[in-house]
Amino acid sequence: MLVTGKGGVGKTTVAAALGLAAARRGLRTVLCEVAEQERLAAMFGASEVGHSELELAPGLFAVSVDPERAKEEWLGYQLKSGTLAGVLGGSRLFQYLTAAAPGLSELVTIGKVWDLAQLERRTGGSVFDLAIVDAPATGHGLAMLRAPRTFAGVAKVGPIARQAATIDAFLRDGASTGVLVTALPEEMPVNETIDFERSLREELGMGVDAIVVNALHPRRFSAAEARTLESLDGRAGPAARAALRAALSEHNRARAEHAQLRRLKRAAAAPLATLPCIFEPELGLRELEQLSAELERKL
Repeated sequence: MLVTGKGGVGKTTVAAALGLAAARRGLRTVLCEVAEQERLAAMFGASEVGHSELELAPGLFAVSVDPERAKEEWLGYQLKSGTLAGVLGGSRLFQYLTAAAPGLSELVTIGKVWDLAQLERRTGGSVFDLAIVDAPATGHGLAMLRAPRTFAGVAKVGPIARQAATIDAFLRDGASTGVLVTALPEEMPVNETIDFERSLREELGMGVDAIVVNALHPRRFSAAEARTLESLDGRAGPAARAALRAALSEHNRARAEHAQLRRLKRAAAAPLATLPCIFEPELGLRELEQLSAELERKL
């Protein structure tokens, strides 16, 4: 399950909540961060995740994919020798050539994710029922999904072509791979979600399985109640006026967010679920459990 969305919309939070929900249902689950991100650790009170699988909660593991380490693992698998892989991977010529190959970092990253999702892993290690990817933001996420087909087409024959074609087929198989987009109920994230769904369909022939609208503010007042609050403003003291204006500001924000939610529902083909805004400066395990229960109920 690839979780993507515009930067800053809460992809990591949604991926973590999904992971908790899956583990609660008895699925041995691994959360994958890419590009050496280390945001999951703090949420679960761990110091660091790293490139090897770390158990965060019962049945829930995490790995932070290091593209360089993933490249070395791929070399070791192809050459059948860790020593040869280390020698070749450490050579300046190889580093120069791989740095000059556009999309290689995305290919080895998605290759590592693919390996984590296999029942027989090429690199050894634990076997999982579900791999959830905290994928890059929508534009880079699309590039990562596109990389296997690009390399398969360029290489045409040989181990790179075969491996890339295998990964590409796995990603396109709706029974094996799902895509979930996270959005905020705001104009730009909604626009980007709509564009991503269309691009995914037109460029890769894939669909979005679900959209999660994150941090939705509740509607606390009806329109009539808001008008009543507005009429009281001039007759209240300073403290009461400040409270009234704060309440009306919250009402207007929620009204704008729900308008964006309706727009997304009209434009998107995928089903939508919402998560409430959690009024905490930092999200910890307690808040993640709350959100995971919401997702389990709604998805």
